[in-house]
Amino acid sequence: MSNLTQKILITLGFLLLYRLFSYITVPGVDVDVIKTIFNNNAGNMLQMANMFSGNAIEKFSIISLGIMPYITASIIMELVAASFPSIGKLKKEKDGMQKYMQIIKYSTIFIAFVQSIGVAVGVYALDPTSILIDKNLFIFLAMLTMVTGTMILVWIGEQITQKGLGNGISLIIFAGIVSGLPSAIVGTFELMNTGEMNLIVLLGLIAIIAITTLVIIYVELGERKIPISYVKQGEIQSTGISNFIPIKVNIAGIIPPIFASAILMFPTSMLSGTKNETLMYINDLLQPSGYLYNIITFLLVIFFAYFYTSIVFNSKEISQNLQKQNAYIQGIRPGPATEEYLNTIVSRLTLFGSFYLALITTVPWIIVQSMGIPFYFGGTLVLIIVQVAVDTMKKFQAEYNNENMKTKLNSSKL
Repeated sequence: MSNLTQKILITLGFLLLYRLFSYITVPGVDVDVIKTIFNNNAGNMLQMANMFSGNAIEKFSIISLGIMPYITASIIMELVAASFPSIGKLKKEKDGMQKYMQIIKYSTIFIAFVQSIGVAVGVYALDPTSILIDKNLFIFLAMLTMVTGTMILVWIGEQITQKGLGNGISLIIFAGIVSGLPSAIVGTFELMNTGEMNLIVLLGLIAIIAITTLVIIYVELGERKIPISYVKQGEIQSTGISNFIPIKVNIAGIIPPIFASAILMFPTSMLSGTKNETLMYINDLLQPSGYLYNIITFLLVIFFAYFYTSIVFNSKEISQNLQKQNAYIQGIRPGPATEEYLNTIVSRLTLFGSFYLALITTVPWIIVQSMGIPFYFGGTLVLIIVQVAVDTMKKFQAEYNNENMKTKLNSSKL
């Protein structure tokens, strides 16, 4: 068995394990009543969260919280690392990185603990008949099983990243969304049969999805290629190094929309089922159908696009590496001038990329809502599906090329 085949099987195996966990319910709940509660809350944050979890919420599964507590913890740590240099240095050291990841995991447990209690109390408040056992015992079991379920997902994500193909956390979110698509399609045809949706609306929905997908593919594959030259003539041909620096138009990738979604899901999960009028009003404002939610999402996506780009793109390091390789950007002096030039290019790309992400995240959802379609569809979902699929295919292609190279080298030795 080839190394590539082994990685594919490992990835599929862990994703299958993830899907199996979505069918294990929290002890002490009436799943039929939970489904009724879910149907009565269609179109709000609950349905959006359900799409991210692969319909685990409507089953009240042990992985109902999904991977979002881990993402929320990662956001907090990234903000802390950016604010405190001593924490930021941990990421650059091997032993320090292990401590950094441990802090994220402990934070994940705490966030999952708080959210699980909020969800359990919220479900009981919405319909006490959904709970078949003592309330306090149910809250304890929900907390225990949901925290465990979230940490299992974190472990699965790590195993996929280390032993499989692609980024484990992204693939878990991807698998959750894709697994929910069949039920969304079936629900669409049911709306057609009942007359709640006509053919024109359906065609409009298909057109929105198609246009959104094409825009995402076009932008995600876009690159700004910065020409570089080498001091020694012929070095490019002899070393095989590309004669340009590729910088993606959307440098931040899918991280900003995911971060924004995780941030907004946290308060709504805590406020679900509250009877306080003020808190109920705040919870209603933070639902995806409201304008405030989309305005906050728009702003958060732009903020995280700039924030994450500043983390992943290090112009000073690139400038230093170019000097070490006796290379320079054509028409730009090496050193600080190169660093400044790269920062200018990245700033312009980030400006475009951040607004692209913000518009993709909010506009399709607003249009769908205005059409009266009673289920969640947003550009965030399409963005995640397309980008994770593209990134995974690139990694597959790289692994495939490496295996072919090794096979050719072994054949030449023989």
